[in-house]
Amino acid sequence: MLVIAVGTLLMASPVCSSTDVGLWEALFTVTSAITVTGLSIIDVGTDLTLVGQMVLAGLILTGGLGLMAITTFLQGFVQGRSGLRHRLDKGRALDEFGVGGIGTTFHQILVIAAAVIAVGTVILYTYGFADIHNRGERLWAALFHCISAYNNAGFGLWSDSLVSYRQQPVVNAVIAALIVIGGIGWRVANDLWVNRFRLGHLHRLSRLSLHTRLVIRSTVVLIILGTVGLLFTEHFATERMVGSMGWWDQVQVTLFQSITTRTAGFNTVPLTVDTISDAGLLLMMALMFIGASPGGTGGGIKTTTFAALVAATRATLRGEEEVVVRNREIPDKVVLRAIGVALSSALFVLGMALVLGLGNTAAGASGGEPFSFLEKLFTCVSAFGTVGLDVGVTAQLNRWGQLVLMVGMFVGRVGILLLLSSLYPSRTHNRVGYPREELYL
Repeated sequence: MLVIAVGTLLMASPVCSSTDVGLWEALFTVTSAITVTGLSIIDVGTDLTLVGQMVLAGLILTGGLGLMAITTFLQGFVQGRSGLRHRLDKGRALDEFGVGGIGTTFHQILVIAAAVIAVGTVILYTYGFADIHNRGERLWAALFHCISAYNNAGFGLWSDSLVSYRQQPVVNAVIAALIVIGGIGWRVANDLWVNRFRLGHLHRLSRLSLHTRLVIRSTVVLIILGTVGLLFTEHFATERMVGSMGWWDQVQVTLFQSITTRTAGFNTVPLTVDTISDAGLLLMMALMFIGASPGGTGGGIKTTTFAALVAATRATLRGEEEVVVRNREIPDKVVLRAIGVALSSALFVLGMALVLGLGNTAAGASGGEPFSFLEKLFTCVSAFGTVGLDVGVTAQLNRWGQLVLMVGMFVGRVGILLLLSSLYPSRTHNRVGYPREELYL
């Protein structure tokens, strides 16, 4: 909240923006940047000066890479002499950035991020944005979009996002790769790097941690299911998203949208209720709700939470008493945490949609045609999952509706479970046991 307040005052200054950007527009933009969402009510390319765009990039980096590290540093400083077990528990709640501090861990995060962003910038500058003749503009466009993609922010310098580069395979590949690398998290990237010499042998993949294997498997499965699902839903739509594209263009578009839906927010085709079917929107909402992975720069309930729920469901259907994944038993408290995250997140999103439908908010700021429930729900899921995909709703909402989205972005980035746990006082271990009784389900 402190960074958002300072960033808002800076963004609203004449140095960073035009006269069309007031305090409210700056507040919404900065909140979206710090929460690495990408929803916007301004045109970044025209309403912000070069300095403003640089500030925006800095806020995206702060929100994507620095926010959780800063939180952990402050948490460790405030705790002082608290016990090791308590610090470990808090560390897990804060995405495990370390028990004793952020030094080594944050250094690894910065090195990985800098290397990936630098490589992506060089490729986009050399091959991707070759149509931009001014070298300075081309370099800044490449760097800005790489920062935005790696941090799963979804901000672009052009009003149509990346629609103009729909048929540019280099741009599609680089942006998609950065989204995936940023979304899987620094733990997975570090584990893969440490075991890089063993990855050539399949029987040695078991050396990777269960977390890494689950994240990779879940990511690949969700990308494939999203791609195939969008191809299927839009094939039967009257005015399908892929239109009259060739087979390769259809695969390229749906693959990119499947990846970017997982909390990134870029799009290579216009997204409206007229260009994508209701089934396609529902599938994209499911992908947005799941989101990225723990320790990554994206949002959502996380892939590992989804994997734990799937494993628990499978164990229940088989009549098993333990939840086992890859010959490893998952503790009951982890399964309960996954259920808590998924249920509280779903209820919070439904609450957002309910509030967004009150009064004139549903008709937009101009009082035009009311938004459908699907449009409102899609926007709420996009905000809570810090995705940034928009079907033309955000800019037309009045300030009350935009406030709802800002709260959703903030809660989605901080974490619903961490936020709710902060509202309840910490409980000491209860030494009293209670008798068990069956409950029929």
